Amino acid sequence: MKQLIECVPNFSEGQDPVIIKQITDTIEAAGGGVKLLDVDPGAATNRTVVTFVGEPAAVIEAAFQAIRKACEVIDMRKHSGEHPRMGATDVCPLIPIANISMEETAEWARRLGERVGRELDLPIYLYEAAASSPARQNLADIRAGEYEALPEKLANPAWKPDFGPSVFNAKSGATVIGARDFLIAYNVNLNTTSVRRANAVAFDVREKGRVLNDPATGKPMIDAAGEPLRQPGTLKGVKAIGWFIEEYGVAQISMNITDAQATPLHLAFEECCKSADRRGMRVTGSELVGLVPLNAMLEAGRYFLQKQKRSVGVSESELLKIAVKSMGLDELAPFDPLQKIIEYNLEKGNPANAKKLVNKDLVSFANETASESPAPGGGSISAYVGALGASLATMVANLSSHKRGWDERWEEFSDAAERGQKIKDALLRLVDEDTDAFNLIMLAYGLPKTTPEEKMARKVAIQAGTRTAIEVPFKVMQLSFESFPLIKQMVETGNPNSITDAGVGALCARAAVRGAFMNIQVNTSGLDDKAYAEQVLAEGQKMVNAADALERTILEIVAGSI
Repeated sequence: MKQLIECVPNFSEGQDPVIIKQITDTIEAAGGGVKLLDVDPGAATNRTVVTFVGEPAAVIEAAFQAIRKACEVIDMRKHSGEHPRMGATDVCPLIPIANISMEETAEWARRLGERVGRELDLPIYLYEAAASSPARQNLADIRAGEYEALPEKLANPAWKPDFGPSVFNAKSGATVIGARDFLIAYNVNLNTTSVRRANAVAFDVREKGRVLNDPATGKPMIDAAGEPLRQPGTLKGVKAIGWFIEEYGVAQISMNITDAQATPLHLAFEECCKSADRRGMRVTGSELVGLVPLNAMLEAGRYFLQKQKRSVGVSESELLKIAVKSMGLDELAPFDPLQKIIEYNLEKGNPANAKKLVNKDLVSFANETASESPAPGGGSISAYVGALGASLATMVANLSSHKRGWDERWEEFSDAAERGQKIKDALLRLVDEDTDAFNLIMLAYGLPKTTPEEKMARKVAIQAGTRTAIEVPFKVMQLSFESFPLIKQMVETGNPNSITDAGVGALCARAAVRGAFMNIQVNTSGLDDKAYAEQVLAEGQKMVNAADALERTILEIVAGSI
């Protein structure tokens, strides 16, 4: 399986699109399958955050070329901006994405740092997981004093760079390279222009909080070790400062959420709202800098729906819409999920997505089914019919959660709707998996069969494909059968105005179970592993019989109510 890492370099240029494009062009030209995901310039910060992803060696090459180009086109002697910075490429973190450990990612960061220091004569500091010492783990500590303090810092033996010369590079400054977990860069907008008031909110929420002052002298209080005493903030794994963004005319709390498990995105937003309210201000919206994981947005959507005592068993797109509107993520600029959510961005432009059955409209799906092609066939249709059955039960659950007079039951129906959404989504994925399984068998039959070795390889491939073509419809049976308790629950306790909708859901679920079982029956006939075939057929027949009985029970209840 491919190892994937993400690189999120921050360049000290956010105002000149020509310069920014020169840098991003080098990333795209580096090749090796690297995909440029996002380019997020900020005029007031005079800083651009770039995100790209790929296999480690290719990402490191692209990062090196981008850093080289930044050294050519950015002059730090002319730079000013709201964000702390110390170099043309200020910071270049690597983030493990798939099939790679943090330790391996840190080693790639060290390789990149060594090459940049050696070939570009640039002072390089390593941070976070790649840091050479605990004192250099924190980016803020390395960047203290910023670009202007570099001559003094480089002359200090304690701040000798990890790679590159201890010589001040006036044009390019210094660069910090490291490996870290996924970080969410997030800014919250206030209805004020006061940086001091924005900082007050930032100090309230950030993990390290604020330095405590002696009420009598106004000077910082010191502990026994000579360190300033601090009042911790409310959010773990959050760094924050306040600043004024001239292009928007507002002050912001600028946060780096380094531990999204401890502090989810929506909690960071809510804590800023509480602090701002206590201080006589109001949060008007927020913005994401760079990309965000899908789950962070889905969790936010569920959180805000729960606050409204509304069902969270809604579609992924609806959860995203609620999250965006609740946190005002579209206040300063449109929020494009395909651009801002990392999983969506990775899939964007993938030609395979255009061929997926579930991405077709209803007419195209029906036309594809009705064509002379043998796939999609009964297996894919069974999965889709099962998804419709689960969808109908989920609809009744959501309608029930909003029924007038049933307000105290919203959680009961929300839980039911959430179960239905999971079943529906899983069945939709199986629509294409069933067709893929059929195509796998067809490919196996098309393999050469001249030599004994080829014949054996072909036979093994056919048997493997046949087993997959049994396993997929068996999943369809299991998931469709799993929807019956939900359908029965909605018929018995759901909104009585929608009882017939749940009844139709039962018809769909039974059709899906029986349809998928027919696929299993035809495919097991060609399987050499007869013991496995008998086991699957026996379990499948039990599900068919149980589905038939459940459908009869549900339809009797429906008939007695209409």
